[in-house]
Amino acid sequence: MPFRPRYTGLIDKYRDRLPIHDDARVISLGEGNTPLIRLNNVPRDLNKEVDIYVKYEGLNPTASFKDRGMTVAVTKAVEADSRAIICASTGNTSASAAAYAGRAGITAFVLIPEGKIAMGKLAQAMMHGAVVIQIQGNFDAGMQLVKEVADHAPVTIVNSINPYRLQGQKTAAFEIIEELERAPDYHCLPVGNAGNITAHWIGYCEYSSASGDHVTDACTFCKGHCPYGGGAIVGNRPKMVGYQASGAAPFLRGHMVDSPETVATAIRIGHPQSWDYAWAAVKESGGWFDEFSDEEILAAQKLLAEREGVFCEPASATSLAGALRDIRSGKIPEGSSVVCTLTGHGLKDPDTAIKQSTAPVLKVPSELDAVRKAILDNMA
Repeated sequence: MPFRPRYTGLIDKYRDRLPIHDDARVISLGEGNTPLIRLNNVPRDLNKEVDIYVKYEGLNPTASFKDRGMTVAVTKAVEADSRAIICASTGNTSASAAAYAGRAGITAFVLIPEGKIAMGKLAQAMMHGAVVIQIQGNFDAGMQLVKEVADHAPVTIVNSINPYRLQGQKTAAFEIIEELERAPDYHCLPVGNAGNITAHWIGYCEYSSASGDHVTDACTFCKGHCPYGGGAIVGNRPKMVGYQASGAAPFLRGHMVDSPETVATAIRIGHPQSWDYAWAAVKESGGWFDEFSDEEILAAQKLLAEREGVFCEPASATSLAGALRDIRSGKIPEGSSVVCTLTGHGLKDPDTAIKQSTAPVLKVPSELDAVRKAILDNMA
């Protein structure tokens, strides 16, 4: 049996579709190539004929989708001789930026909101050696400061306002198409800063041949002339569906939200930086936005873990909560294929997971009979 080539990261795999020079020093941790898991039990419980897949981005090197964009953003920063990068973050971006900066041998500065970051994410940034600056304000305040300080200090911003971030993140759409051999009918994502829904739409547009051309002339991102086209791969594009937490839902309110609040810290953002692009992705694809309470989000997180063995962070579960509601209502019709992006691993926020795990830890004597009785009493 011939050996497969060693996987070395998404830049090497998709270099012809990324703005990376052939002689660039690539900063990679082997990101990408994450599993697309077909759900078995959850669709059966729905009693609906629908294929649901989850793209488990929590299995990237720092356990979130941010690594896809960070490998490209940091590679380009190093190419430009930048000695430091900076980001505002609710957690996942800071962890990813710190790891890739460490890999590159440069400094990462991360601004985090006071008391608004999951400990698992903060631990990552600190262990990777980032300079952590905690501000007395939320993510949106941090993002404004980052944009201002970049004008006065020699640092490269690696939030999703950096276009190279979106270029890396679009590769998730490539992987989905390659595995399914078509685009799904619906792609559901949690929406916070809105870079990810934007990036996925860019990826689907680049791989499609809608209206007999590479993309339609109306496409906000390519205007019918995608620079990385090189011929269409598939003929369909999905409807893009973005789900938000009710306490942080500017796309549902139709305006920015100044004081967002939700247990789903990764999407606790009231002033999304990709506002216009996200609206364009939803409108051009025929999709929609919707919102969910914290209780609905946590219920979806627990359901996915218990019924399918997939442990994602709360924000990730918003995509599944939305898909399930829309499948039940018929808004997503039977016979559809649906992909839900799970943006981060559940261990990013263990405290929230433990709080909703209501089953007690059984304490018994260290004796065979006691252990056996505990097993028999709790058999499913």
